[in-house]
Amino acid sequence: MSLLPFSDGTGALIRHADFASRHISPRHVDVWYPPAYLTSPTVHYPVIYMHDGQNLFDPATSYAGVDWGMDEALLRFCRKTGHPGAIIVGIWNSPLRLREYMPARPLTLPEGQPLLPTFLEKSGGEPLSDAYLRFITTELKPFIDTTYRTLPDQPHTFLMGSSMGGLISLYGLTEYPDIFGGAGCLSTHWPIGQEPLVRYFGAVLPHAGRHKLYFDFGTTTLDADYEPYQRLMDELVQAAGYIAGRDWLTQKFEGAEHSEQAWRARVQIPLAFLLA
Repeated sequence: MSLLPFSDGTGALIRHADFASRHISPRHVDVWYPPAYLTSPTVHYPVIYMHDGQNLFDPATSYAGVDWGMDEALLRFCRKTGHPGAIIVGIWNSPLRLREYMPARPLTLPEGQPLLPTFLEKSGGEPLSDAYLRFITTELKPFIDTTYRTLPDQPHTFLMGSSMGGLISLYGLTEYPDIFGGAGCLSTHWPIGQEPLVRYFGAVLPHAGRHKLYFDFGTTTLDADYEPYQRLMDELVQAAGYIAGRDWLTQKFEGAEHSEQAWRARVQIPLAFLLA
């Protein structure tokens, strides 16, 4: 464990290097908590588990040299609302990212099986997302809840990610609805599973009322292909009883591309929606 340098007043960032697992390969796990964590020792915090953790806080480790600015975004939210904040757990990805983030169960069903050969060719193997989620739920979350002052219950535990990270966030919520209370899915990469993947999620959504679902998409680069799939997902979410603005929100960002810079510019929206 190492304390990484952060400016005064922006919280603390702690790295648990090469976090070991029985289910997946070791990888860094970064944990950020707000400044009040040290000055208010009786307060416990919601937890947001985020994928592609190397992209969240430090431009030196982030793809293309732009990070999400999660610490700044959360502190702005706290100042604006008076909310005490949250603990952010950034799980670094691995060379097997595509396999770890691809929802496995849809590809075992008759509708999804035709997609499997293409995925195998592209990724080099079958999805490993079930093992990745077992790591989060049976190893990482218990460690976080015993090491930090968390609110460990379902209404205060969230998943968030972009692109394939959006898919694994939604998959985690549908696989473990009693552990996760919400999923923030930015620029969800629906085309990798096409309509069968969208319809799978529509069929397995938890009952409305206990979960929050956030989706968004841009209109350029990879995001240019997302809207038809997202609109279908929206129809299925609404049919499942979710109410826009209460427990479900989908946002379109005209001109936004598929990049860390774009997600940095709007991440405060899913933060506010999930934590409100």
